[in-house]
Amino acid sequence: MDNPNQTRKNITVVGLGKIGLTLATVFANNDFNVYGVDINEEIVNSVNSGKSHVKNEPGLQELLEVAYKSGTLTATSNTEKAVSQSEIILVIVPLIIDDENNIDYHFIDLAVENIARGIKKGTLVIFETTLPTGDTRNRFGRRIEEISGLTMGEDFHLAYSPERVYSNRIIEDLRNYPKVIGGLDQLSLEMASSFYTQALNCSLVKVSSLETAEFSKVAECIYRDVNIALANELAKYADQKNVVITEVIKASNSQPFSNIHFPGVGVGGHCIPIYPYFFINRGLQTGLVQLSREVNDKMSEYAIEIIEREISSLQQKNVLILGLAFRENVKETTKSSTLMLINHLKNKQANIFLNDPLFSDEEIKSYKVTPLSLDEEDVSKIDIIILQAFHKQYKKLDFSIFTNCKILLDGRNALSKNLIEQLGFRYKGIGN
Repeated sequence: MDNPNQTRKNITVVGLGKIGLTLATVFANNDFNVYGVDINEEIVNSVNSGKSHVKNEPGLQELLEVAYKSGTLTATSNTEKAVSQSEIILVIVPLIIDDENNIDYHFIDLAVENIARGIKKGTLVIFETTLPTGDTRNRFGRRIEEISGLTMGEDFHLAYSPERVYSNRIIEDLRNYPKVIGGLDQLSLEMASSFYTQALNCSLVKVSSLETAEFSKVAECIYRDVNIALANELAKYADQKNVVITEVIKASNSQPFSNIHFPGVGVGGHCIPIYPYFFINRGLQTGLVQLSREVNDKMSEYAIEIIEREISSLQQKNVLILGLAFRENVKETTKSSTLMLINHLKNKQANIFLNDPLFSDEEIKSYKVTPLSLDEEDVSKIDIIILQAFHKQYKKLDFSIFTNCKILLDGRNALSKNLIEQLGFRYKGIGN
């Protein structure tokens, strides 16, 4: 009997992080035979056992189990071999920035070189990694040409379609968000469009070039960064005027042309604090983009200033930060505001305690702070609380256990001021 998988198109997904693995499992459940590639052997072994290394992503484990049982998803660390067996290559290897905000291409360059060694004529290569404008064509397309000896647009096809999803709802977003697609040429665009129509069954936004598609993703993130910076500036001014910024935002946004975001103790994650530098480092060095980065990165310092205005000195005070993750309900620390808070508090010679239900004590200790379980007696020694990531576990937290707490800094304006003040704490928010 013929193997039904032989009639499916073969896809290689390079990079099995939270987005790459989700894409691979969705494709494998939509009539494609998928090779998932990752350099981490633990991830490869996990996927080949039908187990997701990505947690808290609704529906992912279930889709992976189906793909595992049907044999439509296989993981490997051999990029070259997987590519040689595939008609479509999708690249979702992240770019990172270093401490000086310079782009580190190490991992994606290595992936592209391995792709080039295995690519065959007629292959479609799609990049979903967020990239500086021009990189799909000028850095990666040309690198594939150099190594493979093939010519893009003639021997292989090239497209760019940015990922546009949100952690904890990736599968839902893949269904609901339009897919922006740009191609090297019309044939590349149509090939990529046909693929996504079958693979995701979502609406498409076809744009005129690779560069337009690349630019659009970074522009999305910059819009949010600038809007949050505006909200943070307004919040600081609201503090001066004794006005509650959350009430202002609700009132202002009742006008349909107003969409003010919410202020906070900082902006973290893989996207908003990183992607603006894809423009800043390529010539957009002055103006709102650069200024917004500065405003948002200084909000953790501003939070410490709010506390110091109340107690004058943080020296030897016991400070508890709630939330190591960069945002609520996600076990990720990239550019987390907590990392900045820790640095400021160390400079103030405070005693730093940290609680995050998503992380183990050992993981928390790696940041050179003291983990604190909310069941420990030491909660009674806490002088100051900073809410940084409002995990769902904190929604029912009984703050009365902090019998010595003087101040609670609500870095996400998520708690009830009245309820906190009824406990005898001084409540401080961002613009609140």
